[in-house]
Amino acid sequence: MAVLTLLLFLSFLSIAHSSPSPHLQIANAERRIDLASHIIKVYLTLKVENLGTSPASEVHLAFSPTEVEHLAIVKAAATSGKRKKKTYVPLDVKSAELPDGPNGTKFFSITLLTPLSKGETTTLEVLYILTHSLEPFPVEISQSESQLVYFRDSAILLSPYHVKQQTTFIKTPSTRVESFTVVDPTNRAGKELKYGPYDNHPPYSYSPVLVHFENNSPFAVVEELEREIEISHWGNLQVTERYSLVHAGARHKGVFSRVDYQTRAGGTGVSSFKHLLAKLPPRVHSVYYRDGIGNISSSHLRTDSRKSELEIEPRYPLFGGWKATFVIGYGLPLEDFLFESPDGRRYLNFTFGCPLAETVVDKLIVKVVLPEGSKDPTAVTPFEVEQHLEIKYSYLDVVGRTVVVLVKRNVVPEHNTPFQVYYSFNPIFMLAEPLMLVSTFFLLFLASVAYLHIDLSIRK
Repeated sequence: MAVLTLLLFLSFLSIAHSSPSPHLQIANAERRIDLASHIIKVYLTLKVENLGTSPASEVHLAFSPTEVEHLAIVKAAATSGKRKKKTYVPLDVKSAELPDGPNGTKFFSITLLTPLSKGETTTLEVLYILTHSLEPFPVEISQSESQLVYFRDSAILLSPYHVKQQTTFIKTPSTRVESFTVVDPTNRAGKELKYGPYDNHPPYSYSPVLVHFENNSPFAVVEELEREIEISHWGNLQVTERYSLVHAGARHKGVFSRVDYQTRAGGTGVSSFKHLLAKLPPRVHSVYYRDGIGNISSSHLRTDSRKSELEIEPRYPLFGGWKATFVIGYGLPLEDFLFESPDGRRYLNFTFGCPLAETVVDKLIVKVVLPEGSKDPTAVTPFEVEQHLEIKYSYLDVVGRTVVVLVKRNVVPEHNTPFQVYYSFNPIFMLAEPLMLVSTFFLLFLASVAYLHIDLSIRK
């Protein structure tokens, strides 16, 4: 299916040569692809010039159908100055549609700070991240073998504009490269492959390349993560995180030898992992780590005034295809995360994403449990997410607690940015549960007094 999609895409490239903005041109493009882990980071520097007569306020990026399936995030910034004096100004990036693009091509538009006038140039720095883009080959390896993967891309930048000059650098995690496609001029030096420079390529040019190399970094993928953040106006924020973790690298074959794994450290199971690092907020307390069997004691917590780090170790090392499920829970002081807005509403300011370092989350569910009696909840996120509301019943609840549910797929560490949940709350509701308890004990007391004073004996 992937081959068919690529063939259809290439066939459309041959007929699609009209640019959405004919007056714009990429004077120089430099792309650096970092393959150090299973999270692929691509740094793209574009020097854009306006050759037309009318100002241009947007620059478009193009992604192939294969990249679209694995694209996690796209960021852009305008740069000015040189070297140490260079400054970066973030730019707005949003999805766009162009009618003349090849079938399956996905476009994003970058909104410039000021329109680009005739003859002017601007430099843009773009970062986009791809997940699940490394294909293990062979697909199964034994405990003593290293992991080899395929990476597919293009030596030529896919762009809706004419590209005057361009170069692509691919950095591998080690010097072991089994093979790579040659598109002259191509050079290799140590861990780096250099494609180009290439001159004067028309819009939507594409030249497939395939790199086969060694990558033993942990392919830690959380298939589903549910983060429940429960707000208590009595001073505590309780966070519960339920993980379903898998090693997404080459599947393990054969028998696992724990003796070899422990005695030949670095010589066996090099692509497996047995430690994970969770970066938690500062002032964390009441931390626990457990799975379906019970509490797991192989964890270490380090805290200071700026951050908290929890190093956890699953019950067994994870090889390709192996899975583990566990729960991490902790408490936080409410005063660090709950604030009041100028209009009198309260809002939670917390970090979105996954606390585990260098981890891809296929599906992230964030549930913010508001105090009973909260009204008009709204969530503000720095990117698009699915949103809906639920009702949760806890101890002594009468009408239930409103739960704001945020769902996002294909989450990477760059999504670990603050988000806010606003809601209205009447402080009188804080007395509901204490009054309920007092009333219950008072009624029990009355019932006891009544029982002691009632004569239930039968008299003649």
